[in-house]
Amino acid sequence: MKCLFCKVDDDKVINSRASTDGLSVKRRRECLNCGRRFTTYERVEESPVRVIKKDGSRINFDRNKILSGLLKACEKRPVSTDILETIVSEIESVIYDKFEKEVETTSIGELVMQHLRVLDKVAYVRFASVYREFKDINEFINELKPLMPSAKKIKQKKTSKNGG
Repeated sequence: MKCLFCKVDDDKVINSRASTDGLSVKRRRECLNCGRRFTTYERVEESPVRVIKKDGSRINFDRNKILSGLLKACEKRPVSTDILETIVSEIESVIYDKFEKEVETTSIGELVMQHLRVLDKVAYVRFASVYREFKDINEFINELKPLMPSAKKIKQKKTSKNGG
C-alpha cells in the first residue's frame, strides 16, 4: 500500500480490527519511509450494484458518494466520522441485501434520511432540503413539522411553569 503522504510503498500494519458491521477490516498503518500513519479499509469485492439516477441514467454504486453527502449534512455538527462510516456501511449492507442489481437514488436517499433523522435533526433537515429539492419555504416547514414538539406539548409546558 502506497503512503498517502510520501507515496512510498513500504508500510507496516499497526492495528487491524473488523468494522462494527463485520463487512470490512479497518487497518491502521505506519509508513516506514516517512513515519506518518494512515487508515485503510479492506472489504469484500461484490458484484456491482447499479444506481438508477433521477434522469434514468445508470452508474456504479459508490459508497463514497453517500459518505460525502453525510459529511456535508453533518458539517459543524457533533458527529464523528466513525459514526458516519458506520452509517454508510449499514446503508451499503441494506443495498446489497435488498437490491440485486439496481437501486434507485430515491431509495438510497430515504435510507440516508432515516439514519440522519435519528442521528441529528439539523443534519437531517440539511440533507432533506437538498435531496427533496424544496421549492419554497412551505415545503421546508412541512419537513420540519414532524421534528418539532407539538404546539399542545409546548402549551402544556408553559402552563405548568406558570403554576396552572
